[in-house]
Amino acid sequence: MMQAPFRIALLPGDGIGPEVVSEAVKVLQALEEVLGATFRFQTGLIGGAALDQTALPLPPETISICNSAQAVLLGAVGGPQWDSKRPEVRPEQGLLQLRQRLGLFVNLRPAKVLESLVNLSALKPDRVRGTDLVIVRELLGGIYFGNPRGIFARNGERMGVNTEVYREHEIERVAHRAFVLARTRRNKVTSVDKANVLESSRLWREVVKRVALSYPDVELDHMYVDACAMRLIENPTSFDVVLTTNLFGDILSDEAAMLTGSIGLLPSASLGEHSALYEPIHGSAPSIAGRKRANPIAAIASAAMMMRYSFRKEDVADAMETAIERVLKRGVRTPDLPGRKRPLTTSRVGDLVAAETCKLLRHATSKKPSRRRK
Repeated sequence: MMQAPFRIALLPGDGIGPEVVSEAVKVLQALEEVLGATFRFQTGLIGGAALDQTALPLPPETISICNSAQAVLLGAVGGPQWDSKRPEVRPEQGLLQLRQRLGLFVNLRPAKVLESLVNLSALKPDRVRGTDLVIVRELLGGIYFGNPRGIFARNGERMGVNTEVYREHEIERVAHRAFVLARTRRNKVTSVDKANVLESSRLWREVVKRVALSYPDVELDHMYVDACAMRLIENPTSFDVVLTTNLFGDILSDEAAMLTGSIGLLPSASLGEHSALYEPIHGSAPSIAGRKRANPIAAIASAAMMMRYSFRKEDVADAMETAIERVLKRGVRTPDLPGRKRPLTTSRVGDLVAAETCKLLRHATSKKPSRRRK
């Protein structure tokens, strides 16, 4: 029996977003024959592209497309041509609004150092070799969304105010996700806070400890955010799953990304109860947009995460990730990765990953024993 189509909303966005999303779509479409399933794509506007056409960073039509899809694949938002916009109509507001609309409360940011690229890391190879961690960032609470907030005049001068707010249920739901994820990895969670100073962090630590009681097989330790920032540089291989707040996760995940050598390689997943959004962590890189120089691997790896978390196709996700590693091991490079005199184009890298993924899946299928009738 044919499998129902996988429904995916595509939000290419700005800069190199359309180029890298196209390569992720190419890989998925190449898998249709092997999987015996089809992908149905609907494309919507977001960010600067949406502002130019609709004057809104997240038009109602895009929200409707995302609500009817099983998963959303996003490229990138933003660019200097929209910097003069009012804060509420900046391209980045489209992404923040979408996270809220879809209820995406947890962000997964893996950082894995591949042996073929270990020399590209900002740190010495012997320091980062074997690094394989995931940062689990709470996405809808904390200082980015707390009230009161704003710039106010008081006693003859202006002051800026932002408020860190966390409720127990917000901490509980993201903590459960971190512990469940750890069970599929190395059974270790490091919870990162600032409980020696912040009341919100004291509640965070208390709730995480309580959630941990339901996962006796998972080791839990706690670390202050400043100590964690140092440990990521000193001993990154000591981490497995890092659980932290919205603000701390935003900062630490970018630090962890630099361990790998290039942000052009790293995917992310933002998950809710019923929706999910996948996007490469790199920005819109307007200086190379349209020049066939963009690295599509992060977008393809984001599509692999989609196959794992939204469509429960672990074998497909593994094949896509293994294909990326094999292609890089063969010396394939885009211009952001040194090591090749004539780097390959965005499209050519997509072709190679698609072909390698299909090869891996066909090989795996051929090895499965056939069912015989009794």
